[in-house]
Amino acid sequence: MNLAVRMAQIAPFHVMELMARAQALEAEGRSIIHLEVGEPDFATAEPILEAAKRFLAGGHVHYTAALGLRELREAISGHYRTRYGLGISPERIVITAGASGALLLALGVLVNPGDEWLLPDPGYPCNRHFVRLLEGKPVSLPVAAASNYQPTVAQLTASWTPHTRGLLVASPANPTGTLLDPATMAGLAASVAARGGTLLVDEIYHGLTYGVDAQSALAIGEDIFVINSFSKYFGMTGWRLGWLVAPQRYVREIEKLAQNLYIAPSTIAQHAALAAFTPEATAILESRRHEFSLRRDLLLPGLRELGFRIAAEPQGAFYVYADSSKLANDSFEFAGKMLTEAGVAATPGLDFGSNAPQHHMRFAYTIDRNRIEEGLARLAGFLNSG
Repeated sequence: MNLAVRMAQIAPFHVMELMARAQALEAEGRSIIHLEVGEPDFATAEPILEAAKRFLAGGHVHYTAALGLRELREAISGHYRTRYGLGISPERIVITAGASGALLLALGVLVNPGDEWLLPDPGYPCNRHFVRLLEGKPVSLPVAAASNYQPTVAQLTASWTPHTRGLLVASPANPTGTLLDPATMAGLAASVAARGGTLLVDEIYHGLTYGVDAQSALAIGEDIFVINSFSKYFGMTGWRLGWLVAPQRYVREIEKLAQNLYIAPSTIAQHAALAAFTPEATAILESRRHEFSLRRDLLLPGLRELGFRIAAEPQGAFYVYADSSKLANDSFEFAGKMLTEAGVAATPGLDFGSNAPQHHMRFAYTIDRNRIEEGLARLAGFLNSG
């Protein structure tokens, strides 16, 4: 039997292999500081858990509509009104099986074989892999610290070809934690629209910003696709729930695709998520955002003191994207040595694209401050011993 040709261009998550090595070391009794995991360490907020328990106690756990619970779509609409001052119709909101499900649905109704899609590099690997899965062609836009690791209108203009169909950006971004400022986002949207293309914006780290409030791209107009998630700010990673806001004319096609791909999102997760927008849950989530800010302010100077260069400071998410070239020529090999010799796990740039990955590493501040301090101390000892 032959393997599909596309699989040669869909790489594994190297960070998962690093995590497996870390877990193997822990099984041997080693203490590992986990700075590689892009998952909040907090338990699901109690109001969300209680909502799930109340729903389960009723025993009626059945499919919902493919577009999701009407009540949850309305709650998300209210969230956009309260947090952003935007009137987003619930009819445009699709509840999905995680943000990955939202991305797959959006690209599923947009990508034809051979279509080119522009994606910032470094960027989240699934984005390019989903484009390739749908027989499109992901085209990397190498971005640098000078533009906050975000694409510019000039870069978009230079890279657009007759085969280009759209641009996929993230704000805040993974792995860099940087944001697109409103003026640049508006400029990119206008440039894409002028060429008859589509702008798709990943906003799954909205809510997790520090010293600045991110504005949703939905403020620009109704022809933009926006992805969001209950995983990051809302701390519901394992519940696998997200949402997609789409132009109204695409919703029926998205619904058909969702019916065929996964029938409906998790019913339990949807009922739990209804409590995510309550004042009680919001108070907990905002206190956690403050804690992430404190962790960021601890890790940033700590890495710099060790010799890592951070030219564009993260304003959101929970990552620091650091230039490790002063310390090592190969970040993948360096990450392996950090793990085995110092007991510190971090993600090498290899997962995030082809834009100087050997010179970069991603550190996640998803562990408590005591563990971050311990990790920095271990790295200092490791580097000094060399």
